[in-house]
Amino acid sequence: MIKFLIESSSDYDVKEAKEKGIEHVSIPITIGERTFYDDGSVTKDEFYKMTQESEEFPKTSQPSPQEFMEVFEKAKVSGDELICVLLSSGLSGTVQSAALAKDMVDYDNIYIVDSLTATYAIKVLVDYGMELRDKGKNASEITDILNEIKSRVKIYAVLDTLENLYRGGRLSKLEAGIGSLAKIKPLITITEDGKIGVKAKSIGKKKALNDIEKLITAENIDESFPIYSLYSLGTENNETFTDKLSEQGVEFTDRFQIGPTIGTHIGPGAYGIIFVRKE
Repeated sequence: MIKFLIESSSDYDVKEAKEKGIEHVSIPITIGERTFYDDGSVTKDEFYKMTQESEEFPKTSQPSPQEFMEVFEKAKVSGDELICVLLSSGLSGTVQSAALAKDMVDYDNIYIVDSLTATYAIKVLVDYGMELRDKGKNASEITDILNEIKSRVKIYAVLDTLENLYRGGRLSKLEAGIGSLAKIKPLITITEDGKIGVKAKSIGKKKALNDIEKLITAENIDESFPIYSLYSLGTENNETFTDKLSEQGVEFTDRFQIGPTIGTHIGPGAYGIIFVRKE
């Protein structure tokens, strides 16, 4: 049987993943002296409330090779093929942990996909991978197709500040500097090498909204794939954003809240979009 594995950065609903037979590795989150796993035990709203109430900046840790080994050993015993679609190697050492675990388990039927992306963009890849499986593609073919298509999966988001990305080590002080000013609303993306890229630093919410709208309407969106809108805490910015794009003919498939693993690095007040670009 061909199965899939994800970790918390995908923001894939844990209950939904379980129902679909998707293996899940949870990433630990630490806020002050409290550590919990991003496995649904703390709701997304609860997480953002915790960050607002704490003076401590939240931190994430990558899963250890041991956590992957437990799942890999199970696949080896049952003879399953396992496709792991993981957080970008440009943002985390998660792919490296999984590769080490694969070497230790010594099982060839484990396929590791460095998604070069994050959050629900990973869901897009996994869901497409399951469609390919159901159409009769084998694990090797699915892995090759996902590696081909992943560069077309795009994320654009507007943040309240770049401070979280700087403090989490995802941007340099120089890159994040101006984003700490209250009126600056950074527009970010994930680059083709899987790192955070700053597309614009807009002055004020209205300018940020206009800038992201202009960027997206210039894109050649493949409507055969889902189009997701995203938000971290509170849907007001997201609703304004989606209404504005809907007027331009963009039809959203669903609205999703970003969870603790990625929320740690973008903070509350963020909104954005995930789509697949045409070839």
